[in-house]
Amino acid sequence: MDGEAGGRRATTQGQQLRALFYVLPPGESSFRTVEEVPDYVEKSIPFFIAFIALEFAVSWVQKRKLSGRINDGVCSLSLGILSRLPDVLFRSVDLISYIYIWNNYRLFELPWDSPWTWYLTFLGVDFAYYCFHRISHEVNILWAAHQVHHSSEDYNLFTALRQSVLQRYTSWIFNLPMALFIPPSVFAVHLQFNLLYQFWIHTEVVTNLGPLEWILNTPSHHRVHHGRNPYCIDKNYGGTLIIWDRIFGTFEAEDAKVIYGLTHPVNSFDPIMLQLRPLAHIWNTYWATLGFCNKLSVIFKGPGWGPGKPRLGLPEEIPVITGKEVPFNPSVPVYLNCYAVVHFAVIMDLYTELLASVTVKLPISRPNAGILEIIRCLVFMGMYKLGYFRSQFSSLGCAYEVRRLL
Repeated sequence: MDGEAGGRRATTQGQQLRALFYVLPPGESSFRTVEEVPDYVEKSIPFFIAFIALEFAVSWVQKRKLSGRINDGVCSLSLGILSRLPDVLFRSVDLISYIYIWNNYRLFELPWDSPWTWYLTFLGVDFAYYCFHRISHEVNILWAAHQVHHSSEDYNLFTALRQSVLQRYTSWIFNLPMALFIPPSVFAVHLQFNLLYQFWIHTEVVTNLGPLEWILNTPSHHRVHHGRNPYCIDKNYGGTLIIWDRIFGTFEAEDAKVIYGLTHPVNSFDPIMLQLRPLAHIWNTYWATLGFCNKLSVIFKGPGWGPGKPRLGLPEEIPVITGKEVPFNPSVPVYLNCYAVVHFAVIMDLYTELLASVTVKLPISRPNAGILEIIRCLVFMGMYKLGYFRSQFSSLGCAYEVRRLL
């Protein structure tokens, strides 16, 4: 019995690993209903961790340096957690909208178990992603959400997990045409596979994949997409395939050393600020801009637009890259780095249990979680009051004083 269970577990792990590279064939990933579709993303978390550790090891062997930094990595993981927390309360807005169109407006129904349906959906989901991804760079209000993913000045597997909590509320629109004829269960599989594939291409340890570079989105192509060099701006939008960029003129091969991040770095690791500051910038620019049409342009034209400029701004206004740019990296004592890592490991444990149980009631996920959280907060506030570390946020001091008064 144990051997049989172990065999099943090994098969499941093998399927998860192949799903990560989009090589799980139709016969193993076709389902009649949405309810039968596995949560491939949630089940891939152990592989995310394993590949991140492997990337660190390979980077150390290749370059004698680690592939990332603690502050940037924790920030990316925090943003990843924030982006998935809505899934605890609601089903994915992509699926809700898709199923609604399918139930009420579908024109005809392709067979869910046909390989042709599977491959057609593969192309459809990837093309929809290309369209959405491109417009997210070319429309300011959408860029305000998507820029979170580009805000890291590192490029590693942590960066792949740096996602926006707001982006999903606009991306769903681009998938709706497929709901007129492709079953939701097939769409739900490819929606996850397309996302998972994009995890492993966020790395510098893989250089070139030879002939595959002509067809697939690869680490080399995606490094260009994350660059802030002038030649990298608004290039290589593909998800799994790079053919869309080659067809529509947005392809650029990796050339000069890529410097990562935004053209105007945010210099912060605060996950909440990274989500909201671009929206505040649009708000302020909107009210400071004269003329109703110009105000609309602030929202719906490119992030580089200004009165009298082209829709996407002027290329010559992109900051020059010298190759000597230094990433934002404030000095922090070693013990605080250790504290942050341990603290974050606890949060990650609670987070994975929360996703696995899909419940909003913390005590159900872990009966003693409430007590542990109280102890953790008391220890944190005690260290803060004793002056072992300081926060940039005045609200933390207010919170301590409220607790003391109570």
